[in-house]
Amino acid sequence: MSRGAAAARRWVCLDVGETLIEETRAWGAWADDLGIPRLTFFAVLGAIVARGGDQSEVFDAFGVSDWHARRDRVEMAFGGFQPPDLYPDALSCVDRLRADGYGVAVVANQPASRRDELLALGLKADVVAMSEALGVYKPTTAFYERVLELTGAKLARDVAYVGDRIDNDVIPSAAAGMRPVWLRRGPWGHLQSLPPFTGALVVDSLDELIERLDEVWAGA
Repeated sequence: MSRGAAAARRWVCLDVGETLIEETRAWGAWADDLGIPRLTFFAVLGAIVARGGDQSEVFDAFGVSDWHARRDRVEMAFGGFQPPDLYPDALSCVDRLRADGYGVAVVANQPASRRDELLALGLKADVVAMSEALGVYKPTTAFYERVLELTGAKLARDVAYVGDRIDNDVIPSAAAGMRPVWLRRGPWGHLQSLPPFTGALVVDSLDELIERLDEVWAGA
């Protein structure tokens, strides 16, 4: 069977943060608003990630209790996703997957506004949906059930979920019956460790994903 014929019944679902979008500018906006040097802020965030903590704990570490109230101001300073935030292989990966016959979905834990921002950057996926609009969030089972509904895939094993986080992407997508792909970039991609039971494909870029995608379904 040709790759195109096999791909016709399969989907690749991509995360956003540290998968398509490099988040330095987003986190930098938080550091600037809090008046914390960026290097210090990033170092503390990395330490929290390394010990398995939630990213929101970075605010506790700096004694910031009102960070929720700062969101709108930080978002205004950030200005939404912009072309420099895209990883160089992001749009080309989506285009190549679609050209090869795969269905491509982008479903992630993001504010609803990120959907239009991604489309404005030239993202041409078949499905683009953000958790805030869906009302479900990773790593819940409900999130991955929505991914299946949105793609229309008949079998969970016909969907590969690609993300940078073991806890939010790899383990829960595997538990949902999908084929997990761990993209090792960004803080979580370098500080987390892959459990042996996931059977995940491990790649360091979306370009590598394209070259090795057949391995996701090897023996299927």
